[in-house]
Amino acid sequence: MNQDNPPEMFCFYHPDRPTLLRCNRCNKPICTSCAIKTPTGYRCKDCVRSHQKVYDTAVWSDYLVGIIIAGVLAAIGSYIVTRIGFFTLLLAPAFGTLIAEAVRRAVHRRRSKQLFIWITVAAVVGSLPMLLVMIFNLSLFSIIWQGAYTFLMASTLYYRLSGIQIKRP
Repeated sequence: MNQDNPPEMFCFYHPDRPTLLRCNRCNKPICTSCAIKTPTGYRCKDCVRSHQKVYDTAVWSDYLVGIIIAGVLAAIGSYIVTRIGFFTLLLAPAFGTLIAEAVRRAVHRRRSKQLFIWITVAAVVGSLPMLLVMIFNLSLFSIIWQGAYTFLMASTLYYRLSGIQIKRP
């Protein structure tokens, strides 16, 4: 094999693009549009993404903003559920997704396992006033729908937020 002419490599993500770059972590060939410059050299998108999942990036204000947004939106959703009955089963996961996306945007996609837990707790607390009203009214079906809303919304919310897994080293 000739040392002056190494074999031609093609980008792992774009097989039609020749390249001379490699990810300095996994050694995949990457083109210049796939290469992400890091302090230690160029890395592929997969390596950068997997490395970001390791760190808690939330700041103290994210907790405050996330809790307020989750509580208010969950309360609004809880009020709406009192009017829709059976359709709660369809809309509660949508409310959980809406709350998760609103919080994620408000905190600029920063993450922390504790942040996800606190936001979910805030959403449950935000949905409790309407549940208590239904309990005092002794309306069995309304209690069931409110309970279903709280459970489905909160579980969807937590699942959507923690889709970015944080692993402690």
